[in-house]
Amino acid sequence: MNSNPVVWFEIYVENMARAKAFYEATLEVKLEIMPAPTEEMCNEADMEMWSFPMAKEAAMTTPGANGMLVKMEGYNPGSGGTLVYFGCEDCAVAAARAGQNGGSIFSEKMSIGEHGFIALVYDTEGNMIGLHSMQ
Repeated sequence: MNSNPVVWFEIYVENMARAKAFYEATLEVKLEIMPAPTEEMCNEADMEMWSFPMAKEAAMTTPGANGMLVKMEGYNPGSGGTLVYFGCEDCAVAAARAGQNGGSIFSEKMSIGEHGFIALVYDTEGNMIGLHSMQ
């Protein structure tokens, strides 16, 4: 396989406005509203989805994973589940932005040898996420 086998992720949230503001400010990206892909999902009374930016034509053919924030009845945020790592220029800088935008730092920037550096933070919903950089 020539590409990253991870093609999709969802981060469950309780307060979409708060979570969206956190991720946009921490990662310096603009999330896009994502309409429900099926009629069945459109009928979900309390469902809202915002996608992380990715070129539409490359979404399933280039390395990396696309994903979104999801607010939906029965799907709750929290730590202890899957850990998603976001690439960034310098994970120490992104971790500091997380702390400034309502999240908190769990683990400061640390070396992972030749593979770069990571930091772990909590978002505004209690989800732990990873930040990765080569510097």
